Amino acid sequence: MVNRWTLFGLAAMWVVGSAHAAGAQTPADRPVTYSKDIAPILQRSCQRCHRPDSVAPMSLLTYEQVRPYAREIKRRTALRDAPWSRGVMPPWFLERNIGIQKMKDDVSLSDEEIATIAKWVDSGAPEGNPKDLPPPVTFADPGTWTLGKPDLIVSSPSFTVAAVASDIGTSVGHTPTGLTDDRYAKSVEFKEVARYVGKKPAGSGTIGSLFAIHHANVGIGMPGDSPDGSVEEDGANNGNGGSSAEFISAAPYEVGRNGDVFPPEAGKLVPARSVLMFDNVHIHSSGVPGSERVTRLDVGLRLHPKGYQPKYRVRGASFGRSELQAKPGLSNQRIDAYFIVEQPMKLATYEPHMHSTGVRMCLEAIWGRVTETLNCAGYDHNWVRTYTYEDNYAPLLPKGTILHAIGWYDNTAKNQNVLDPRNLSTYGNSSVNNMFIVFNQAVFLTDEQYQEEITKRRQYVERAQEEPLGCPGCFAPPPRPTAAAKR
Repeated sequence: MVNRWTLFGLAAMWVVGSAHAAGAQTPADRPVTYSKDIAPILQRSCQRCHRPDSVAPMSLLTYEQVRPYAREIKRRTALRDAPWSRGVMPPWFLERNIGIQKMKDDVSLSDEEIATIAKWVDSGAPEGNPKDLPPPVTFADPGTWTLGKPDLIVSSPSFTVAAVASDIGTSVGHTPTGLTDDRYAKSVEFKEVARYVGKKPAGSGTIGSLFAIHHANVGIGMPGDSPDGSVEEDGANNGNGGSSAEFISAAPYEVGRNGDVFPPEAGKLVPARSVLMFDNVHIHSSGVPGSERVTRLDVGLRLHPKGYQPKYRVRGASFGRSELQAKPGLSNQRIDAYFIVEQPMKLATYEPHMHSTGVRMCLEAIWGRVTETLNCAGYDHNWVRTYTYEDNYAPLLPKGTILHAIGWYDNTAKNQNVLDPRNLSTYGNSSVNNMFIVFNQAVFLTDEQYQEEITKRRQYVERAQEEPLGCPGCFAPPPRPTAAAKR
């Protein structure tokens, strides 16, 4: 059987090599130039953010724009191998030496690409022949919805964000969806919309100034639902704080987080006469005097046609704990949380959620006497990521599986996100407090559907000659036919 890490390494090499004609020299044995080698990397992994009117502070579309930042690009891309990958660009913190690596929308760089960037910078960052440039990428207008034009846009109530103030977690209210029939969502995407009360002040162009909402829990509820009983962040098993409300997405909206596309046969229910509940919105001031803003959060939903009925049920399988503390002046502090799978399910996403002292989280699956690490990822509260499994690699978990999340916290001066490491940090909504949640979106399966998925996964693994990671049932013998089935 071919080792899965060998296959992954070969795939990464193919991605880099495919930009060159067969038999062409590789960057290892010829001069590296911007036009031939660096521009394709930037197009795939950097330019979606590093362009005008996007979230990054500088544009990286041309050689003239890139050249002044060459050494910083080398430094930031090399941070992938630093502890927790803190500050790495592109922001992808999934650890490459353990767990499932096949993720959708993976913008991370291979070892070869990082080495190519370093060689280019160390050789003086030459431009090369402009004829070697790939065609420029056409990006959608910043106001365009990435996942496609929504069928329904629901906006939070508008609120004013002070220029200089402490960050807070607060409710900003509920908004009716306006639906008169039950509908199922294909996808959900978020956009923060803000306008300055006065003239935009100097110094307000950083990410901290572009966004006032760090993250926001958006729940689906009904009129009259209480904010106190709606979606909380403290890790209810269904991600809904114990009420009938659920997250509209796999996890809260967060700065840097990609949107959710639900499996085609498992749309997300948005009931008739429902409301979207913006009951836990984590708001940051920019810290720039004169930058008061009126802000709202738009939620864009693409809907299945009327009458659509999903084959599978999709909802949150998030969990964590609120009894936690990061002691002052200590690093490598560990917190554990557990979740029992009460119905077979296929995990669609993995997302660690911590606060400023959080630096790393791992997710394990325990089934019988077997423990598998599904994923480990560094954590940076400045840029949160959701990792969406490729279809043939999503963990398939039988009933009775125990999910085990392990989080590590660093409350020392080495952690630049910590304002004052002399303070004890306990559970709370603000960034100086803490959280420990793993946000999972899952497709819940009947026993029959689970066996169907196991059969398909076994067939795929056999074709691909790979080890089935995150599929304990792949090793189990198929269930024996019942007496009724034999007759």
